Amino acid sequence: MASMAVVVCTWRGSRGEILEEVEAALTLGRRVGGALGADLHWLVVGPTLPSAGEIAARHGVAALETIQDPKLEGGQPDAFVEALVQYCATRSPRLLLFNQTFDTRLAAPRLAGRLSCGVVMNGVDVEAEAEGPLRVIAAAYGGDTRVAYEVSPATPCIVALIANAVLPEPAEGAEPPAVTAIEVDLSGVAERIRVVEPARREGPRLEDAEIIVAGGRGLQSPENYKLVEQLAEALGGMAGASRPLVDDGWVDASAQVGLTGKITRPALYIAAGISGASQHMAGCAAAKTLAAINSDPDAAIFRYARYGIVGDCLEVLPELIRAAREAK
Repeated sequence: MASMAVVVCTWRGSRGEILEEVEAALTLGRRVGGALGADLHWLVVGPTLPSAGEIAARHGVAALETIQDPKLEGGQPDAFVEALVQYCATRSPRLLLFNQTFDTRLAAPRLAGRLSCGVVMNGVDVEAEAEGPLRVIAAAYGGDTRVAYEVSPATPCIVALIANAVLPEPAEGAEPPAVTAIEVDLSGVAERIRVVEPARREGPRLEDAEIIVAGGRGLQSPENYKLVEQLAEALGGMAGASRPLVDDGWVDASAQVGLTGKITRPALYIAAGISGASQHMAGCAAAKTLAAINSDPDAAIFRYARYGIVGDCLEVLPELIRAAREAK
C-alpha cells in the first residue's frame, strides 16, 4: 500500500466519544502527517459531530470524510470493520489512528487482521520520518513502562491512542476542509453478536469529572463506601473505585478507575485506602493534584501523591467530609 495520508478515524460506537480525546488524536495525526509530508484526513464513521467542520479547521485537517449507513448507527463492530476495510482499499492510509475506547478495543485488532497490517494498542505517541518506519510508543505493564514498536513503511499501521496521552493543540491559520461522503456497501454484513439489552448510562461521566474521590480495599466493607460518596458530594465531585471493589460487587463497573476501567484526568483525585498498583494508577496518574490516604507509610500510592495522609481512611474521611461541608 502506498503512503498517502494519515487518517484519524472517529467512531461514536455504542458509548459516545469525548471531544477532547478526538482533538488529541487530531493533534497527534497532524504532527505525524507533518513529519511524513502527508495530508491529515479525518474520517467520521456513523453520526457526525455537529461541530466537526469547526474542529477540522482548528486542527489543520486537509479532508473531512464521512461514512454514513444505518448499520453504523448502533455501534456495531462488524459493520464498522467492513466499512473501514472498504475505505482503506481505496485510500491506502499510512497511519490509521483511533482513540482507544471500549468499541475500538474490539474493532481495531479485527481490522488489522482483515488488512494484514500491524496494530498497536495503548498508544501514547507516534514518531515518524519521511522514508523510515513509524515508531509507535505504547504503555505497557499497567502503564509503568513504555515500549517502542517499529512498523515497516511497506504496510499501513493502526494505532489506538489511550486517553490523556496527548494534549490537544490547535493549528494556526487552517481553512475549513472539504467534506467528502465515502460510499460503502454493507448490505452483506450480519452482526455476529446481538445486544439483548444495551447498557444504560445516566448523569455525568467519571472521565469528565474535575474532582474524584476513589475508594479501595482500605475501606474494609461495602458499607464504608458511603464515606467516599459523601466526600465526593461535599466537594462537588464524583465517586470512583479501584478494581477489587468492583470485582467484589461493592460498586458498579462504571465507577472503576484504572487500566481496565476509566482513564481520568481530574483537577483533584483523592485516593482513600488504595495501595497504588500500576493498573489503578494508569487511570488517575494524569490528575493535576493527587492526594492519598493510606495507613501504610510505604504504600506505592505515596510515590505519585502530591499530598499524603498516613492514617486509617475510616477515621480520616469523616473529618474531611465535615471540613468540606463546613467550608460551603
